[in-house]
Amino acid sequence: MGPETPTGKYKHPASIAELANGDLYLVYYGGDGEYALDTGVFGARLKKGESHWSRPKRIAHDPYSSLGNGVIWKAPDGAAWLFYVVRPGETWSSSFIQAKVSRDNAETWSDSFLISATQGMMVRGQPIVLNTGEYLLPVYHETGFDTEKVGTDTTSRFLRFSPKTRKWTDSGIIRSVKGNLQPAVAQLTPDYLVAYCRRGGGYDPVKDGYLIRSESHDGGHTWSEGRDSAFPNPNAAVDLLKLKSGNLFLVYNDSMNERTPLAVALSEDGDRSWGHKRLLATGAFDYGYPFAIQTHDGKIHVVYTSHNRSVVNHAVFDEEWIKAGK
Repeated sequence: MGPETPTGKYKHPASIAELANGDLYLVYYGGDGEYALDTGVFGARLKKGESHWSRPKRIAHDPYSSLGNGVIWKAPDGAAWLFYVVRPGETWSSSFIQAKVSRDNAETWSDSFLISATQGMMVRGQPIVLNTGEYLLPVYHETGFDTEKVGTDTTSRFLRFSPKTRKWTDSGIIRSVKGNLQPAVAQLTPDYLVAYCRRGGGYDPVKDGYLIRSESHDGGHTWSEGRDSAFPNPNAAVDLLKLKSGNLFLVYNDSMNERTPLAVALSEDGDRSWGHKRLLATGAFDYGYPFAIQTHDGKIHVVYTSHNRSVVNHAVFDEEWIKAGK
C-alpha cells in the first residue's frame, strides 16, 4: 500500500494478524503526518485464498484527539483485538491506550474502551499467550514531552490480562541507563521470558546504539535491568517471535544510526546464540517498525513501512529462507 491509497500520505506503523477464518488483516494509522490532527486507524483485509488486499477503511477515530500506533491481534478464543494509542496533547508523552474487540473476524468492532489511562503509556507490539492462559501485552511509558528525543526514564512495561476476570493489571517494568521502549517479548519456559527493546535517546549519530535486552524469571511479573545486546539499534522498533519450531525469530535494523538495512535472525538455542541472519530489505529507504507473525502454515509474515512512512510492505518467507542466507 503506497501513496495512492486514499487514507492520507502517512501510513505508519503497520501490524498484521491471521484471523480465525484464515483471512489476513492489516492495520496502520494514517493521515497527513505523524502529528496531524486527522489521524485514524485503518484496517485492510486479504481474504483467504485471494491475492489482493481490500481498500483500507477507518476502524478507529477520535474527533478531538489524534490517534497513533495500532496493533491487531487474534486471541485464542478467536476474538480480534485492536489496541491503539490516543494522543490528546502535543507529544506522544501525553498518550494513553484504548482498545476495541471484534467477534466476527474484524467485520464489526465494539465501542472503544480504556486499557491504560496512565499518561505517556503506548502500545506497539502484540501480546503473547502465557502458559497460564493469561495475555501479556508489551507496552511502554514515554517521558520527556519531546518530539525528537526519548527521555532517559522512558521504560518498557507489560500489562497482563486474565480471561477469567477480564481485568488488565501491571506486570513489570524494564529500566535501563538511557531509557528503552517498544518491547517485543517471547516466553521460553513457564518462568523464563526474554524481551528485546528499542533503545532510548535521540537520532544523532552514535557508536554505542544497541537493542536493549531484559529477562524475567518469574513468568513476566518482574524484569531484569535492561542492558545492551549484541544487536545494533538506530532508535527504532524491532519484533521477536517464538516460532512453532521452538526457534526464536528477530527482525531489526542492522545499524546503529540508520533504519536500513532491515535484517532477520534466527536462534536455535533459546537466545544463547543467533546462528542465522539474512537481510530482508536494503537500499536508501527507511525500513521501519517491522511487525511479525507466523501463520498456521508455518510461513513468517513481516510488515514494515518505507519511503518516509508512505508505503506499507508485506514480506512472506519461512525458516529455511533465513537459513539459506549469507
